[in-house]
Amino acid sequence: MKKLKKEDIKQEVFDLYDAYAHNKIERREFVERLSLFAAGSVTVPALLSFLMPDYKTTMLVNPNDPNLDSKFITYDSPEGGGEIKALLSKPKNTTEQLGGIVVVHENRGLNPYIEDTARRAALDGFITIAPDALSPLGGYPGNDDEGREMQRKRDSGEMLQDFIAAYNYLLNHEDCNGKIGVVGFCFGGSISNMMAVKVPTLNAAVPFYGGQPKEDIEQIQAPLLLQYAGLDERINSGWPEYEAKLKEHNKEYGVFFYPDVNHGFHNTTTPRYDKESAELAWERTIAFFKEHLT
Repeated sequence: MKKLKKEDIKQEVFDLYDAYAHNKIERREFVERLSLFAAGSVTVPALLSFLMPDYKTTMLVNPNDPNLDSKFITYDSPEGGGEIKALLSKPKNTTEQLGGIVVVHENRGLNPYIEDTARRAALDGFITIAPDALSPLGGYPGNDDEGREMQRKRDSGEMLQDFIAAYNYLLNHEDCNGKIGVVGFCFGGSISNMMAVKVPTLNAAVPFYGGQPKEDIEQIQAPLLLQYAGLDERINSGWPEYEAKLKEHNKEYGVFFYPDVNHGFHNTTTPRYDKESAELAWERTIAFFKEHLT
C-alpha cells in the first residue's frame, strides 16, 4: 500500500481533524465524514492512522540526554487542582541561575510532544516546567482521545490557576533568576495569553495559535510574541480585535503569520507539522526569551 504524504491529503481533511481535535465534533461523526475522502488505497483506516499523533519516532530530544537534568515533580496549586504533576527540566551541571519558562500543553494533558518541547527549551538554556492539568483526574492517560475527554471535565479557571501556580513555583526555585516567561500551544496558547493578563510580573509570553483574551487587556505588562498558522481561520478570526486593543493600550508585541500551514504546525507528531515554519517559529521563540529572561 502506498504510504500517505501530507501532499496527498486535501485541506478539508485537515480542517475536519481540527474540528475533531478541538471537540467540535464527536469521533463517530469525524470517522463518518472522513469516509467522504476515502478512495482506492486511501482508506478510512489509512487516513486515521496518518492523522493520529506519532509519539514513537518524532521526538527531537532524548529524555536521557546527558546534558539534561529532567525529572517529574509535584507542586501545590491551592486555587486550582491541588497537587499538580509537572516535568521540571534544566541544563545539567549549570552553575548560574536561569530564566524560567512555563510550557503549557494543548487540550489533552501533558503528552510526549509537550514533554519534548519542555526538554528542548531547557537545552536552549532555561529552567522549564511543564505541568499536567489532568493531574487531579489521574494525569495524562497515555492517548490524546482520552486526554481530551478528561480535560473537558476540568474547570478552565482552575486550570489557569494551575499554570499560574507553576509560575510561582519557578519564581521561588533556587535555580531560577526570577525572570519567567510562558509558551503554550492551542489551549496552551490561550493560557499564555491569559497569564499575560493575570500575572503582572510575567516577563514574556509566546502563545502559539492561542485564543485571544477579550477583557482586561490593558493589564498586560509582559511583551508578547504571537505565532499564528496562516490556514487557521478559527483562531485567526480573533486576531484583528485583539491587535486593535493591544495597539489602543500601547502594549509591546510582535506577531508572525506562517503562510500555508495549519493549526498545530509546531507539533512534530502529526502531519500538520511543518518543519520549516516550526523551526523558524522556535528560533524566534528562543531568541525572544533570551532577550527578556536573561
